[in-house]
Amino acid sequence: MKYGIHAGLWQARWTDELTPILKTVADLGFDGVEVSLLGMNDDKAAALGQAVRDHGLEVTCSDGLAPDKDITATDPDIRAAGVAYLKWAIETTAKIGSRGLAGVVFAPWGQFDPLHKADRAQRSADSLGRLHDTLVDHDVTLGIEMLNRFETDLTNTAAEAVAIAVASGSDRVGVLLDTFHLNIEEKDIRAAIASSKGKLAHFHVSDNDRGVPGSGHVPWDEVKAGLADVGYDGWIVAEMFVMAGNPASADLNIWRDIEPAPTDAARRALAFMKRHFG
Repeated sequence: MKYGIHAGLWQARWTDELTPILKTVADLGFDGVEVSLLGMNDDKAAALGQAVRDHGLEVTCSDGLAPDKDITATDPDIRAAGVAYLKWAIETTAKIGSRGLAGVVFAPWGQFDPLHKADRAQRSADSLGRLHDTLVDHDVTLGIEMLNRFETDLTNTAAEAVAIAVASGSDRVGVLLDTFHLNIEEKDIRAAIASSKGKLAHFHVSDNDRGVPGSGHVPWDEVKAGLADVGYDGWIVAEMFVMAGNPASADLNIWRDIEPAPTDAARRALAFMKRHFG
């Protein structure tokens, strides 16, 4: 396993400078850092990649789609814009030095249209399939994130995320599972993780309140057993959002301080991850 942490833990805005965060992540002893491509451009990506290497870290990337780049849309021009954006995101991921891009890459976050769910899922899969050559050319794997019901209606279970990945027809398209979302939506977390066998590309951890893993009521033994069932040995990234009162936290409905201090939360998260996952 490799242990990472999402830089969003410390960011007030997605455009915040990341270099000071890299030093903190390295000093804490993480193997790598996860960065959002929101607010990224080509110049920033090249500089960030060098900064990550200078700090002795590896990197993973996350991203999301805007409504005007919705690959589930009925309008072919909007879908084409979404595919073009995701191709840029894949190229940028490689430029930064990451082999993995995951997140809300199947549809815009916070969008709901349950009456047309099947058709939207199929358009998403078809669009993601068009990324195969770009993924291969840049040696990047894409992870479709399973999200809870309050953030999407398309991928509320591991099985729904896997179904879109399979329907894409690309072996470079997999899924991202996250204990925060699994805890909300899945009756049997071990079985849910096991259902992603062959498609689990990335894994996020936090506890039920998006705080330090091990501090709440997520059934961590089930999580560990599920990862063993699928033979997962990739990245485990702590994606915690714990501080109220800034724009990035408001995006994710963090209305109170979940933990007293981000850096202390990161330290405790890494200790738990190493102790529990080995």
